[in-house]
Amino acid sequence: MLGLPQNTEMNKQLPKKAIYTKFQMNTAAKEKIDYDISKLSIVNEISPSRVQVSEGESVKSFYVLLVSLKHKDFDEKNIVTISKIIPQNMLMVLEYEQEARLAVYHTKLMMTPWQKTEDITVTLKGLDLNQIWENIIVQIGEINMDAGNTLEEQIALDEQKAKLQKEIAKLEKQARAEKQPKKKFELVQKINQFKKELYND
Repeated sequence: MLGLPQNTEMNKQLPKKAIYTKFQMNTAAKEKIDYDISKLSIVNEISPSRVQVSEGESVKSFYVLLVSLKHKDFDEKNIVTISKIIPQNMLMVLEYEQEARLAVYHTKLMMTPWQKTEDITVTLKGLDLNQIWENIIVQIGEINMDAGNTLEEQIALDEQKAKLQKEIAKLEKQARAEKQPKKKFELVQKINQFKKELYND
């Protein structure tokens, strides 16, 4: 799967009932997952024993988890829950019929657009598993790394920028609709301040 080396392939089903029991999930949480997900299977293991790559400082291995969905309009919270309760680095393939999207949780859930499953590939780029794992996150999250930033710093920075852009758009809409010159001026001042923060002027 994903064009990964053949010797990384495996097929280990993760029974949902066992997960529910192990993590003592309540009925509501179980029902939500059951509504969206039909089965979970580990289909690849990326580790030094399977590919010619060194362990990373924090990433010793990671797995590809095939999440078979019952429908496309799944609740993202269920994917986050699965990510959090399985104590491994997991690259998830969210598959519905012949289409899939990649997902990874790293401070937040990141997903690629839907594609035909057979067209999705992942390249293992990096000198060790830390670098490979980070590159996968960067690829899925479409993160543009600024020089000197860690992955966590870049994600936080991108989130902050997205919030500012949203706030600017909201204030610009308010300013266009505002009739009172004083209030309009105040809104424009706020917009300019946010734009300064956004573009670091």
